[in-house]
Amino acid sequence: MNIDVAKKSAMSLHTDVNSISSHSLRILLRDKDVECDMRYVNSDERREALLELNPYGETPVLIDREMVLYEFYPVVEYLDERFPHPPLLPADPIGRGKARLVISRMNRDWMIDVDKAIAADEPLSTELKQSIIDGLTALSPLFNHQLYFTGDDYTLVDVMIAPLLWRLKSLGIQLPEKAKPILDYADRLFAREQFELSLSQQEMELNEDI
Repeated sequence: MNIDVAKKSAMSLHTDVNSISSHSLRILLRDKDVECDMRYVNSDERREALLELNPYGETPVLIDREMVLYEFYPVVEYLDERFPHPPLLPADPIGRGKARLVISRMNRDWMIDVDKAIAADEPLSTELKQSIIDGLTALSPLFNHQLYFTGDDYTLVDVMIAPLLWRLKSLGIQLPEKAKPILDYADRLFAREQFELSLSQQEMELNEDI
């Protein structure tokens, strides 16, 4: 099994080298400053190697001592509750609900299908590309007035969208000039030390000019 282990820890994450969901979790772990072994599994070996941990044979899989968690949302919720500092959801229930809804919609509308295309080494459909272009362009004016997706505080929504923004070029997506505010926002996300530390070698190579 092709696994790269960063350092020994009670917690480990079996992670794909280039999926959006796995990348989001790696960013989250860095944001929380959690010591965790990053175990990179390539797609050819994934199912057989992970079947003992996850009946679907898929990444991501989080192991915390005797507990094994899989599927993106259960792992995100567990990590945010297990490591509450820094908080990455708004303090009020309405704010948290809105943030979770945005994450759910992005995942359903874009991320799942993008991950499927990446895993199959296939280009995005024309419809999905246009949906991402139109959606990000429509969101762009938000960033004329705020630093991050939900305001001036960095949240899980930013964790979720950063891997997609990092992959735009490799996915063949070019945003129009009027989307410059969201590209500036992306640059703010990429400049964070935690984001840089989250990148696999394959992900670094997607944007070697940054």
